[in-house]
Amino acid sequence: MTDRQAIRTEEAPAPFQGAPYSQAIAAGGLVFVSGQVGLRSGDSEPVSDSVAEQTEQALANLGAILAAAGSGLDRLVKTTVYLASLSDFAEMNEAYRQAIPDPPPARATVGAELPGSFRVEIEGIGAI
Repeated sequence: MTDRQAIRTEEAPAPFQGAPYSQAIAAGGLVFVSGQVGLRSGDSEPVSDSVAEQTEQALANLGAILAAAGSGLDRLVKTTVYLASLSDFAEMNEAYRQAIPDPPPARATVGAELPGSFRVEIEGIGAI
């Protein structure tokens, strides 16, 4: 079995309401980042109601966690985007396009029920 290392940074929000998960786990040369929402570290409400702004913040959180693991957005190999409404796809996609370096990682986008006022959640796997 591959050794696992929990990754933690104060530059991204702690697990939601103290839930039992890590911000990320590094194992086997990869870092697996838990879903990130449009929330700044230390805040309890989304950055705004805008899907674009929530996407930007979720990706900033993802990037901070990847950096703490010795990776970065440029080393993402796979992401999954969860949208509270699939009608927000175009707005999310444009914000995502602007934040993610080429070549973009493999990605899936799915509709999901998200808590509170969150409209987007993004998880990712990056190379270390």
